Amino acid sequence: MDSPTSRRWEQCAAQGHSLFVYGTLRFPEVLKVLIDRVPNLVTAVAPGWRVAALPGRLYPGLVPEPDTLAHGLLLTGLTLGEWEILDAFEDDEYDLRAIQLAAAADPVSTYIWTAAAAQDDWHPDQFTATYLADFVTHCAEWRRGL
Repeated sequence: MDSPTSRRWEQCAAQGHSLFVYGTLRFPEVLKVLIDRVPNLVTAVAPGWRVAALPGRLYPGLVPEPDTLAHGLLLTGLTLGEWEILDAFEDDEYDLRAIQLAAAADPVSTYIWTAAAAQDDWHPDQFTATYLADFVTHCAEWRRGL
């Protein structure tokens, strides 16, 4: 049975919340194959958070880190069905929570990493150059199986 927090995405969708994305979901190519469109994307920064490399994984996790800024994008206008797909796409080690972004009045939702993370930062440019094309193919296959 789902816990109240495991279905928090339903509340986010119902309340029209935006989603802060900082890893693979920041790429329009990935969003297009997962939700069949690219929603409105706005540059955003989360103070006190770090986009961390994860051991043995291509994608990152958002972890608390004082005096650090996590750069990402804010997705707006997501439908209930899109929230459901994105939530299913995330690993169980992520927890959907509200965080405060720089220059934003209200907190926004994001997926926080809850397991061990590397001390290294995750770099989107390195991911793009080395893994993005294969990752998009993997996402398309995952979506077809959903």
